[in-house]
Amino acid sequence: MASRFRAILLALTFTMASSLALAGTYQVDLDHTNIGFRVKHLMVSKVRGQFGKFQGSFDYDEKTHILGQIQTVIQVDSVNTDNEKRDNHLKSPDFFDAQNHPKMTFTSEKVNRSGADYEVIGTLSLKGVSKKITLKGELTGVGKGFKGEKRAGFEARGMINRKEFGLEWNKTLETGAVVVGDDVELILEVEGIEQ
Repeated sequence: MASRFRAILLALTFTMASSLALAGTYQVDLDHTNIGFRVKHLMVSKVRGQFGKFQGSFDYDEKTHILGQIQTVIQVDSVNTDNEKRDNHLKSPDFFDAQNHPKMTFTSEKVNRSGADYEVIGTLSLKGVSKKITLKGELTGVGKGFKGEKRAGFEARGMINRKEFGLEWNKTLETGAVVVGDDVELILEVEGIEQ
């Protein structure tokens, strides 16, 4: 019985290793990728923003649809909400503290798949704090570019509490409304090029 169990375990390990070996590594295409967020403003509407400087990669096997290791490094001083005053405030110690913590990173630890839907569990590091978060998304397509290069696209969303990462600034108005909501929605639209 024990030898049969070992044989099954060995076969599963070999199958997983073979699948991962087939996976291609994709570099994130900066020109066709959006890493953004939105957060409640004055408890009335939502402000959107995005980051303009980042790099990342992911492993993907088109045959098995296995999505593997995902890594992203974001330069937080590239934040853009279409308001220079607000952007400068976000870069300050009240929020990102870009001078002392210039980078935000995400590294996946586990990826679950159901059809075209994926759940990615990984570690987000921001302003000196590292916490596990979950992103949920889907494969949006696989194809070839003008030069014949293979491309793959994904969309994903997640939610974090900014205060858990030390972004604690806020202001309460006379009406009782706060300027910035605590929950921040992460919005990712990623296109990668196989290397």
